[in-house]
Amino acid sequence: MSPIPSAAQSARISPAATPPELLRNFCIIAHIDHGKSTLADRMLQLTGVVDSRAMRAQYLDRMDIERERGITIKSQAVRMPWAVGDTPYALNMIDTPGHVDFTYEVSRSLAACEGAVLLVDAAQGIEAQTLANLYLAMENDLQIIPVLNKIDLPAAQPEKYAEELAGLIGGDPEDCLKVSGKTGEGVEALLDRIVQLVPSPVGDPDAPARAMIFDSVYDTYRGVVTYVRVKDGNLNPRERIAMMSTKATHELLEIGVISPEPVPTKGLGVGEVGYLITGVKDVRQSKVGDTVTNANKPATDAIGGYSDPKPMVFSGLYPIDGSDYPALRDALDKLKLNDAALNYEPETSVALGFGFRVGFLGLLHLEIIRERLEREFNLDLISTAPNVVYEVTMEDRTVVTVTNPSEFPGGKIREVREPIVKSTILAPSEFIGAIMELCQGKRGDLLGMDYLSEDRVEMRYTLPLAEIVFDFFDQLKSRTRGYASLDYEPVGEQVADLVKVDILLQGEQVDAFSSIVHKDKAYAYGVMMASKLKDLIPRQQFEVPIQAAVGSRVIARETIRAMRKDVLAKCYGGDISRKRKLLEKQKEGKKRMKTIGRVDVPQEAFIAALSSDAGGGKDAKDAKKK
Repeated sequence: MSPIPSAAQSARISPAATPPELLRNFCIIAHIDHGKSTLADRMLQLTGVVDSRAMRAQYLDRMDIERERGITIKSQAVRMPWAVGDTPYALNMIDTPGHVDFTYEVSRSLAACEGAVLLVDAAQGIEAQTLANLYLAMENDLQIIPVLNKIDLPAAQPEKYAEELAGLIGGDPEDCLKVSGKTGEGVEALLDRIVQLVPSPVGDPDAPARAMIFDSVYDTYRGVVTYVRVKDGNLNPRERIAMMSTKATHELLEIGVISPEPVPTKGLGVGEVGYLITGVKDVRQSKVGDTVTNANKPATDAIGGYSDPKPMVFSGLYPIDGSDYPALRDALDKLKLNDAALNYEPETSVALGFGFRVGFLGLLHLEIIRERLEREFNLDLISTAPNVVYEVTMEDRTVVTVTNPSEFPGGKIREVREPIVKSTILAPSEFIGAIMELCQGKRGDLLGMDYLSEDRVEMRYTLPLAEIVFDFFDQLKSRTRGYASLDYEPVGEQVADLVKVDILLQGEQVDAFSSIVHKDKAYAYGVMMASKLKDLIPRQQFEVPIQAAVGSRVIARETIRAMRKDVLAKCYGGDISRKRKLLEKQKEGKKRMKTIGRVDVPQEAFIAALSSDAGGGKDAKDAKKK
């Protein structure tokens, strides 16, 4: 059909709340790079909410980092008008991320919708994250609309993948809509299908107001901007609202919808998605998953919130300049508002000073958060090598939770438990051997294998999380020429043969360089760390041994040679015994110096050795120069 004509376009910025039967709330879910943002661009153009002058590719990706990397990091909600016949509807769309590290964003978006557009690339077919997002949508009882995108590509095989998709969700291949986000082909039919199939929101307009916070963002000038989905009742400007979990009350200064820029309205009714501004600057006042209600006529029961995400990977974030610590704390507070999956607590390190132990959902999440802190808040940070949480049971049955290698207890250990994940790998069947070899090398156990079609296979493995967080994904991509896709979810813990490798400098343990590794890989880690530190630590006046040890057993050693003054420079010719006497005197001095000398490791060496992206390469060279 067509968008609402311009005369009626003001209806989309409706002064009054839109009736629930004319609302459709849906999100777009897919694997990374299957064209969600491009399809959203075409929808914005077709419905007329963005004119052609203001249009740009990836319109809803607001962050520079999203545009540079070509990935969606934040879910974005937008309200669009669409008319079927003479009936004007309002469509609330949420564009979601596709990467496994941002699944929490997707799950929150699904809770605010009644329908989901499941998008599949017609040239690549179903990928691991497609399946994961589909199961999430099914758990939320959403109406699923299967769509094949990129049908304009020469490599597209829409008939083949329509059958695969129909077999997965049940139904006929003809039910799969075929669209092109790039050319706009089939997008009008998709919008009509959304109006036809997605149920309108259900709620009680006369009950006390209840709205769920599904996202929020910090604005320097206006304070906390809260995004809500109204369940019951209605919210109006200038009334007092209350947050049900924190009991905080505020005056509602502005209320409106995102279309796709903020548009103030005279209120939000049942089923509507919009934003609230109260002018509050305290970022802890607005919690994702909380219920907003009217302070004068409050609701008694809160809407069921979201389950808190469990961090998968921990890393230390430290400011390179110690005086930036308060700025880092404020920056993390503001980022937590925008990214509810972030967890952090203060910690100190002998080497790096004051910082935070931060929990992430994966390595990409870690990378993005660090980059956002550096760009948006102008901080210089170092992140330590990522590690996972272990449970250590001692001989006396006491249990110690270890999030940092320095917390690993000494003494007699009964067992060490490590987190494991159930991973799903989808790939062309020709790569089965390469994937099996990789997973076995990473201590994986094969759970099962299914053929989705004659040339695509789904493999399920349990793998230790510690093996996945470093380079598993990179190796998987390189061994399968980029065709494999990975999704994983935590499934518990298992007992493992893990040891703590300590690094000793001149017999003294340096906590910052310790690591918890599997017994079979302890030697390789010790050799790698000792040789890296040999390159990074400047030479002293005395010989410095670098040792890697497990308990009291040394497993690797490197030696930094002493700097020597040329004591024979003044001896030209003459008796050898004079030269020997001078060399012996120097040797005694070196021995004496070694007993009282301390090795000062420069900050640059710590940064290069501990940084998660340092393989001794560029950072090591930079430290060496300094």
